[in-house]
Amino acid sequence: MDRRSFLRNASLAVITSPLNLQACNSDVELPIIDTHQHLWDLNRFPLTWVKSPLNKSFLMEDYMQAIEKQNVVKAIYMEVSVPPELRREEAAWALSLCEDPGNPTVASVIRADPTDSDFEPYMRSFEGNRYLKGIRYIFSNEKEHLLPHVIENIRLLGKMGLSVDLNLSTEKLHLGGQLLDKCPDTRFILNHCGNADPAAFFPREKEMPRKPKHDRDKWFRDMELLAQRTNIVCKVSGIVDNVSDYPLTAADLAPIVNHCLNVFGPDRVLFAGDWPVCLVNMSLYRWIAMLKEVVSNCSNIDQRKLFHDNAYKFYGLND
Repeated sequence: MDRRSFLRNASLAVITSPLNLQACNSDVELPIIDTHQHLWDLNRFPLTWVKSPLNKSFLMEDYMQAIEKQNVVKAIYMEVSVPPELRREEAAWALSLCEDPGNPTVASVIRADPTDSDFEPYMRSFEGNRYLKGIRYIFSNEKEHLLPHVIENIRLLGKMGLSVDLNLSTEKLHLGGQLLDKCPDTRFILNHCGNADPAAFFPREKEMPRKPKHDRDKWFRDMELLAQRTNIVCKVSGIVDNVSDYPLTAADLAPIVNHCLNVFGPDRVLFAGDWPVCLVNMSLYRWIAMLKEVVSNCSNIDQRKLFHDNAYKFYGLND
């Protein structure tokens, strides 16, 4: 299926059928790899950024309840912005989770700061760990992306076979493209559909929960430009928590999801749960159901790529 057909079919899914949570949930034949699983124990890792309803611990047993009957067969742990002095401890803890066959977590993405002078020895200390798949670091300003030593450190990750998760605001999507161009042999993952705000895509007649956080047309253009680079994939996630305490529908999310599928194509999109952050608006169960509804008219092959196969291949996972 080409990109245009993929977009057309995904759009038809929203137009032709209402959201049916039970029907979406019953598709046990579709395995899911959750590429963005957060866990935190606030007694062990105090987090300064969490607010209600996230200001409590979310442990593996809580995640297991959240994915019950969802056919989530594997999960990738994603770092949770612990204080810098606790990053190594978090990394060791996350990697130890992957050694336990009693949970679905099979790989980890850790926090590492490519602006640090000791970045290379820090990363080399994990070399050979088969559970480590990449890093995430949220750049604090525009200049950090293109500092010469930062570029060298990002290139090092490519040599080590590790990826970089980019969590960029909509205003900084163009900076991601510049970094990708300078590090062509490093693989990147764009987090959360480029942090698109569903409110920016509401039709004029729909009640707005607040003013949109960005211009929709600029996001369309910037995402298309970013997707032209072949060393980046896109996580379809994170959009529901951009609008808290508002009854989002599959139709509200469809313009964002469809554009990501269209510009990245069916082979470069990955499902991500972003639990428990998604609870700001909805349960993981409902997020999975809504996304299934948006793509329900896509081919079974393309749906399986989104929810399972692309992640399996990208992260080099084993059964």
